[in-house]
Amino acid sequence: MMGRRGQLYVLSAPSGTGKSTLIDRTVHEMPNIWHSVSATTRKPRDYEKEGVHYFFMDRQSFQNKIKNNQFLEWAEVHNEYYGTPCEGVDQHLALSEDVIMDLDVQGALQVKRRRPDTKLIFIMPPSIEILRERLMSRRSESEERILKRLSVAEEEISHKGLYDHVVVNDVLEDAFQELVAIINENRKSSGEASP
Repeated sequence: MMGRRGQLYVLSAPSGTGKSTLIDRTVHEMPNIWHSVSATTRKPRDYEKEGVHYFFMDRQSFQNKIKNNQFLEWAEVHNEYYGTPCEGVDQHLALSEDVIMDLDVQGALQVKRRRPDTKLIFIMPPSIEILRERLMSRRSESEERILKRLSVAEEEISHKGLYDHVVVNDVLEDAFQELVAIINENRKSSGEASP
């Protein structure tokens, strides 16, 4: 197994498309795949564990890492920093493990610029109307908030042509099998037999 360097995958999707479910299942059911952990300067929530949900850092440490080019991607959102440290990702890739990252379009394109061999996978809803129904059925947000999410979704979908693969999540099982097939095909072409 040694010899093959792992492959980096970045998945992006509009909110409510089922991306987290697909990633969790892929990491759980496929061997040698790791879901990368981001760093943030925001305070941990009660249930969040260091190194599992995020690496929690102070602003100065985060800014030093930015200066030293130690993030694959980073952004400042609502006055807090978020980013993916290179170190953990590179350790797993060096161990012949594939790494899966969960990023918005902006973050995905940052990673692709820094690591051109990254495979970008866009998870699409079957339609904006179905996405709207899924968001409504959660009953966790106001109509106004849902309309905002749909507007963001349309903007994100407009970038899908920049991705290496597009997977439509209509039936979850089918989307999962398609994702597994992409990873297995890549492993085959880089010399690793499928499990």
